[in-house]
Amino acid sequence: MFSENPVVGDVVATVFTGGIALSILRFWGEIAKMGVLDQKLTRKLVHISVGLAFMACWPMFSSDNQGAVLAAVVPGVNIIKMLILGLGILKDDATVKSMSRFGDHRELLKGPLYYAATITFACAVYWRTSPIAIAAICNLCAGDGVADIMGRRFGSQKLPYNKDKSFAGSISMLVAGFLTSIGFMHYFSTFGYVEESWQMIFKFFILSLAAAFVESHPVSTVLDDNLTVPLASILLGSFIF
Repeated sequence: MFSENPVVGDVVATVFTGGIALSILRFWGEIAKMGVLDQKLTRKLVHISVGLAFMACWPMFSSDNQGAVLAAVVPGVNIIKMLILGLGILKDDATVKSMSRFGDHRELLKGPLYYAATITFACAVYWRTSPIAIAAICNLCAGDGVADIMGRRFGSQKLPYNKDKSFAGSISMLVAGFLTSIGFMHYFSTFGYVEESWQMIFKFFILSLAAAFVESHPVSTVLDDNLTVPLASILLGSFIF
């Protein structure tokens, strides 16, 4: 996109994509630091926006192997950042407040680290020609993010097998993950990366349904849904796609 030389083009795309991701993180970090929004809401807006914005940048890269590898560098750097901040080697109060539940830097070694690792893995291994990458990232970012927001606002009716989760949250996760998956399917199909079909749409629904169930299960509270949700999407997606 940026150069006739694919390597040069991919390097420029990496810098550009990294700049977008950093800008989004910095924006929400400042919002969290100023206390404009509730910390939990800000955290979930980061959760939703960063991964989806990153995946939207994939068409800027070449179709060569280095395209996927260099694209994966962007969330890969964030893995290192989560480790450095989570271990307390460096301090960044804005980032910690925007990504943690209680403002403890050690929280970055769990959910945020799993989040960055999942997106890096989906990018490097499955890339933009695989519906599995679409499902894993959309269910993780849009699905899980919207589930928490809607569950807190409208989640008075709890699930019978998990009193910490609600019907509103699980249904919202299913709908958000599913619709976002369809949106990215259409987006990538315009570039010729995937071929959209009713069969693919149905499979996305199955994966979003499975992800919503896994997120609502008590095991996700123990292990962290940033790990269990994409893992469910990838494992089941490997069988149906």
